[in-house]
Formats: sequence, C-alpha cells, structure tokens
Amino acid sequence: MLAGIIGAPNKGKSTLFSALTSTDVQIADYPFTTIKPNVGIAYITEKCPHVSLGLRACNPKNSGCINGIRQIPVKVIDVAGLIEGAHEGKGMGNQFLNDIAAADALIIVVDVSGRTDPMGNPCQNCDPSADIKMVLEELAAWLSDIIKRHIKDGSGEGLQGSLAKALAGLKVSDESIEKAVKNSGVSAVKSSFTDADLFSLAKAILSESKPFIIAANKADIGGHSDNLERLKKEYGGANVVACSAAVSLAVNKAVAQGIIEKGADGKIALLKKGIPEEQERAVSFIKDFIERNGDGVQTLINKVYLEVLNNIVVYPVEDEHRFTDHFGNVLPDAILLKKGGTALDLAREIHTEIAEKMLYAIDARTKMRIAKDHVLNDGDIIKIVSAAGKA
Repeated sequence: MLAGIIGAPNKGKSTLFSALTSTDVQIADYPFTTIKPNVGIAYITEKCPHVSLGLRACNPKNSGCINGIRQIPVKVIDVAGLIEGAHEGKGMGNQFLNDIAAADALIIVVDVSGRTDPMGNPCQNCDPSADIKMVLEELAAWLSDIIKRHIKDGSGEGLQGSLAKALAGLKVSDESIEKAVKNSGVSAVKSSFTDADLFSLAKAILSESKPFIIAANKADIGGHSDNLERLKKEYGGANVVACSAAVSLAVNKAVAQGIIEKGADGKIALLKKGIPEEQERAVSFIKDFIERNGDGVQTLINKVYLEVLNNIVVYPVEDEHRFTDHFGNVLPDAILLKKGGTALDLAREIHTEIAEKMLYAIDARTKMRIAKDHVLNDGDIIKIVSAAGKA
C-alpha cells in the first residue's frame, strides 16, 4: 500500500513529506528493500499490546516501539507538484501522472492559512477549498483522457471490460470499476460516449480507487479557523486534519539533537538547559502548539492507513503463552491487514506455504482455538498452526 502526497505549489507538501519520513525508528528487519528517491518510510502508531498484557517490554523486528507506542512502517510518495493544466503536461504534469498511478490513497495538502492561491502565489485570504477542487478536476481530466484514448464504445467486451483494460496498471480494481459505472450515471450499453460521460466515469472511478484525506497544513499560522471550518463542512470533519508540517519537522529535528523529548502522550519536554534564547522560544512555541492542537501530522498518517485504507494491525506469534516467536522475541511483528481480514489472510501475509497448509489459529489472549475464516480485530495476537510450520 502506498499513500501519495499531492497538492498545488507552496502548500508545504515537501515539508510534510520530510516531517513524515525523518523520524528515525530502529527496525531490525528493514521492511522495504527498494525505495525510490521520492518514496519514503513513515510510521503509523498505536499502543503496543505489551502494555495491556503487563509485559515489561517487547522485541519488535519489523517495526519499532517507543514509550509503549508501536511504530509501524508504511510507504508514502511525494508526488510532483500540481498546477492547473497538469493533465496537459504543464508544470511537472508528466511526472505527476506517473507517480499518482502508484498511489492507493491520496493526501491533498492545502494552505489552511489562506496565504497562497491554487498556483502557489502569495495572497491574503484565499479559499483553500479552491486547491482541492483544482486537484480533483486535474485528476479527473487526466483519467478521462486515458479512458478516451482506449475506449471507443461499450460493445464487444463491454464497458467494464474496456475500462479494466484501459486502466491496467493504475491500481483500479474490477470491483471499483463496477461500482464506479453504477455510480456515474453513465449507461453501460451506450454505443458511444460523450466527453461529459467520460469525465463522469473518471470522477466516479477516482472516488472508488483513490480515496483522499485533506491535510489542512500551516495551522500554526494564525487566522485560519474560518477556512478550517469551511473545509470540514464541505468535505466532512473526519476527512480534514489540521496540522503543521513545519512544527512536526522541527520536533523531529529537536528530538534527534537531544533538545526535547516527546512523550507517549505526544507532549513535549525540554531536555537541554542553557540553550540560546531564540531556540528556547521556538521550543516554547512548539510545545504550546502541540498541547493545543495535538500532532496533526501523526493523526494524518494514522487516518490514511487505518481509516481511509481500512486497515487493522495484527500481531502474529509462535508461542501463545509467552507471546513470542521461536527466538523468544516478544511481539516481534506488527502486520497491516484489511478490516474484515481472517486468520487465513494473516497466514497469507506471513508465508504462502503456511497459508496453504494452515490447520487453524489460536487467539493468544484467550488461548482459544479459532477457525481459518475467523475475522480478526485490531490488536489481535494470533498464532497460526500449519502443517508447514508454526507462526
């Protein structure tokens, strides 16, 4: 899974990417072997089960654990900047199109302070919703052009079959296409399609295949409350996250330098004494902002992977009594699984052969045997029993 960070110029997109990917978490088995230059590793967080189990510590291998908070690595891509006309090749349009195809969900970054327009130019009180409309229009126009080049009519293999062929490689499932055709209002039995038909299809396909969340960035700049409320009213409060990428990036740097410490509750504590007055004022501002607003950047990445992409975190073990692998590591792995995923789905994530020869599973918390089709919940600790071995 991959989340794409997109937005118009000067909205803080690259700063957000840096804030998300600059945290240094020690991971024994690095989870992603090949990372492109514009792809980085961010971390979603949740309370580690070792705390509720009353264990002194865990020994994570594919993730990290800091102050009882599990740090689970995920991938994010910094998509090339987007301006009006990008689908026609303007600006970094071509690179934008290549990058966006790989994303499973989108983070649309806007300047909630209203200090920049959709082209990135300075202004006094611009409406950040204009950025979102521009981004969505460009995406729909780009996808509409792709569909137009590949679809002549709905005959032969049918509209859905034609769309599936046209959108191969864009991470658009057959299920998304089926829902999109139904929701677009475009008849699948028409002999030809207008530009308006194709644009409606494109918008519906994007809605199904590239869900988005809005990063209301630059929330540390005053005078943005009206803009934030308008965004929440228009796009839904759950889909808009107020944040400051600049503040989060500053926190990461200060933690790395040993100037401050970030607690499990997200609060900031000053560690170093006698730092320059200017630096102390900056720490005071950061501390106050985090206490009033929380860590919006962390909330953002958690929402993308756990809510927008609809995942849970599950912990496979081999010893259900000690909650360890065969090396004795406590809760070694944290695995992202789609909501509704079963014990068998977890086995598939571990190893194909284990899944093929799976017998049953054990809920390590209750010690009860569960079937292969048992639906798992967030935070479950599961032992897979398989003729191919145990996990």
